[in-house]
Amino acid sequence: MKTVLKVLLTALAVVLLARILPGVSVDSYLTAILVAVVLALLNLIVKPVLIIFTLPITILTLGLFLLIINALVILITDSLIGGFQVANIWWALLFSLLLSFLQSILHSFLRENRQDG
Repeated sequence: MKTVLKVLLTALAVVLLARILPGVSVDSYLTAILVAVVLALLNLIVKPVLIIFTLPITILTLGLFLLIINALVILITDSLIGGFQVANIWWALLFSLLLSFLQSILHSFLRENRQDG
């Protein structure tokens, strides 16, 4: 149940960011849920592989290259889902940063509710 709530909160963040950022668009709420699911799967499977392959450059840049890896995961999601568009890597980078920020805020509500109840 907690995973479903996290996916729905991520979908909500995707919709909010698509309305705010002109370089990002999502067609529907169902597409946003699909984006959240695909992002979760890519972060689980593809992102660790990319991190291992780019470990030397990540160490050289003191971890800042991880931001580029996050943007690449967003662009991969863009290519996999038809109703989700990101204009370029710069919009993907900004979307990735803001999505992480919103997710941390929204997921903190889940932790607070769990401790209260």
